[in-house]
Amino acid sequence: MAESGARRTEVRNSHTTFDFDTIIDRRQTQSLKWKVYGDDVLPMWVADMDFASPPAVVEALHERVNHGIFGYETSSQELKGLIVERLGRLYDWHVEPDAIVFVPGIVTGFHVAIKGLVSSDQGVLIQTPVYGPILHAARSAGVRAQSMALTHEADGRYSIDPDRFAQTVTDETRLFLMCNPHNPVGRVWSRDELLMMAEACLRHDTIICSDEIHCDLVYNGHRHIPIASLAPEIGARSITLMAPSKTFNIAGLDCGFAVIPDPALRRAYNLGRGGLAGAPNLLGYVAAQAAYAHGQPWLDALLRYLEGNRDLVVDYVSTHTPQLRLVRPEGTYLAWIDCRSAGLPEPPKDFFLSRGRVAFNAGTDFGPEGEGFIRLNFGCPRQLLLDGLQRIQGALRSL
Repeated sequence: MAESGARRTEVRNSHTTFDFDTIIDRRQTQSLKWKVYGDDVLPMWVADMDFASPPAVVEALHERVNHGIFGYETSSQELKGLIVERLGRLYDWHVEPDAIVFVPGIVTGFHVAIKGLVSSDQGVLIQTPVYGPILHAARSAGVRAQSMALTHEADGRYSIDPDRFAQTVTDETRLFLMCNPHNPVGRVWSRDELLMMAEACLRHDTIICSDEIHCDLVYNGHRHIPIASLAPEIGARSITLMAPSKTFNIAGLDCGFAVIPDPALRRAYNLGRGGLAGAPNLLGYVAAQAAYAHGQPWLDALLRYLEGNRDLVVDYVSTHTPQLRLVRPEGTYLAWIDCRSAGLPEPPKDFFLSRGRVAFNAGTDFGPEGEGFIRLNFGCPRQLLLDGLQRIQGALRSL
């Protein structure tokens, strides 16, 4: 499996071939992913893919830069139209263009929700382990932090205990800040799971703020369902945060959006901006519009490539490092690896960095439930991924 995984892969869509195998040198840029560690360290941590963005996006950016003037711009009604069409086509979720509120990023988006909607004596509920900025959002905003742990099943899969969720949501829970597809555990929540959570929130008039930034990165056998699309009454109490940033690898251009169908909730949300959260930059708008208008063939090819990478990680770990454990991710390009049975002499992140010269996110970055885990980013050319897996294997052999 390891040898076949290293072969060059051409991914075709219709009459177009996209190259995801070429290794692009990013050390000569200001890449956070590649600048934090030394040149001998392979970075597989921050959720940033090592692929060039779609050609249509690059071409649109070139055209806009060549114009030469970069003054203030308004949000694009054409981009709103593309988003409305996309939501209807992918999810049978029909929203009005006015429901879309542009934000410079998803983290900014949920902090605006907390600021605009949650008072200091009210709570924000999260489910752990979870993406670091979500983990710390309530504390950063000076409101009450409420949390419940996801259930880690015997087979390694994560689920949500309905009884515990119902008990955790109270009348003091003003906002439920959820993540779907889930970072870092890779679950794509089912319709039944989403309905269970939504109904509990409705009983307590709790607003749902859903980080769905990985919604386009879902694999065969699974389907992303925006929680707000389940029913009008759920949508009326929901803020859905999406972006092209992870999907098309344009995170540095800072363009995201909130979908808020209810006008009153939308007004409260906009008040939460408080003069601090501005709009995306103009190149972010350009890239997003090009991605949504012309990027689907590239995305289709990317998903096939990522699915091959995902399967390589799962098969390699199972075959060559059985002391580690992971469940095949349903979505995202992130693998949540359980190292607790490996007998490591130090935390896994430190161990693999010192012994293998490969960098991962520490599981504890996502809450105490992540102790003994690492998060691996497999959004990279397959040869880099195989190199990282071999470094893991070599580090474990040193024990």
